[in-house]
Order: sequence, then C-alpha cells, then structure tokens
Amino acid sequence: MPEGPPIVLMKEDLQKFAGEKVVDVKGSSITEISQIKGHILRKIRTHGKQTFLIFDKANIRIHLLMFGSYSLTENKAHTHTLKLGLEFKNGGMYFYTCNVKLVNPEFLSVLDWEADVMSDSWNPEKAEKKLKANHNMMVCDALMNQDIFAGVGNIIKNEVLFRIGVHPETLVGHLPPAKLKAMIDEARNYSFDFKKWKKADVLRKHFQAYHEKKCPRCGEEIIKKETGHGKRTSFFCKNDQKLY
Repeated sequence: MPEGPPIVLMKEDLQKFAGEKVVDVKGSSITEISQIKGHILRKIRTHGKQTFLIFDKANIRIHLLMFGSYSLTENKAHTHTLKLGLEFKNGGMYFYTCNVKLVNPEFLSVLDWEADVMSDSWNPEKAEKKLKANHNMMVCDALMNQDIFAGVGNIIKNEVLFRIGVHPETLVGHLPPAKLKAMIDEARNYSFDFKKWKKADVLRKHFQAYHEKKCPRCGEEIIKKETGHGKRTSFFCKNDQKLY
C-alpha cells in the first residue's frame, strides 16, 4: 500500500490539471462519476494515503490500496484494470487497481487534517494526546494507526523505530517521555526524507532496517517478525532497539 510520501508526489504530478475542465471520463467506476464531465477540477487534496479530487458538486476519493497505480498517459495494456480516467484538454490522469468513490463535503469536513504527518496542519501535540490515550497499544500498531499518524505505513514504521532505537513491541505507555516525543517527531521527519529519496529514486539505498539483513550499527542480524495487533511485519535489531 503506498504510504503518504508517494501520495504527495502523485498530487504534485496531478497538480497541473487543477483549474482545468474534464472533457472525458473513462474506467469501470464511471457509473456514478460520469456526472463530472464538463466540470472543473478545483483542487487536489491528500490526507494520509487518500487523495481527493475536488469539484463544485462532487468530490472523488482515490485510495490506491495494496497494488494501485496511476499514470499521466493511458496504458492500453491495462484497460481492464482502469478504475478512473479523467481527460483534460492537455492530458489526463488514470488510476488503476484502486478504490474510487464519490464522497460528500461532510466526509472531508470530519477528517482530522491535523493527523496527516505531511500536512502543514500536522499537530504533534494532538498526536501525543492520542498516544497517551492508547497507552496499552504497541508502538508498531500506534505508528500504523491512521487516526494518529495518517500516511505512515510499514516502511516508515520500521525506519522510525530503528532511528529512535525502540523495539516494535514496546507499549506506548512504557516509552520514556523523550522517546515518545522522538517517535512523533521522526514520523514526520522520516516521511519527508522518504519523499525526497523516492523522488530521486534512491529510497531503497537508505533503508536501515526494512528488509535489511544486518544491522548497520552493530552488524548483528535484523529480526523479521509479525508484530502487534495488525500482525504486520517488523524488521528490528535486538541490540539497538530497546524493549521498554
């Protein structure tokens, strides 16, 4: 599942169509969305792993799920997986193998925009308050909780915990205050590093724990284990990541 940084990069790619009129609509999701033909795309917004295409009378939510993708040119070989294609005078945007649906303005109004780790509205104090209210949650689950850290996925989770030296099965309530603050800060810091490296196509070169074999600090084996309530795979070093 794409994490927040690639979604922000996608928004940057699509931004050139903001303010343009839709001249055609394609894809298997057009039954209810075809009404936007002839309408102007007013704005593109992202929240965590979600993208919203804002029109005057409709809002479209795009979620790429596990294997979704997008392109700025139609891929004829994958027409059968095209969920939505919006064409404009000077090009188009095409979304494949993803979830597409209309959402009403109220849906957007109730989203906690302050929970998006890459947003200018990000509120670390609110994240800390939510974490303290979930003191029995493992940190591996807390980082993946989209109500607390919208946009954080498994790569960011693993790399953040390695950066701050915390074992993924540590309970939130057992974290020293300095480590709790470090986790909140690094969730945002790493997300922007992720975006920078992804854009430069060097992300994989910067992994320190995720799918690595040896710890870059001590040289010991990186442990691979399903952790937390969500049973998502964690990669960690027993020597350099403390279980509190």
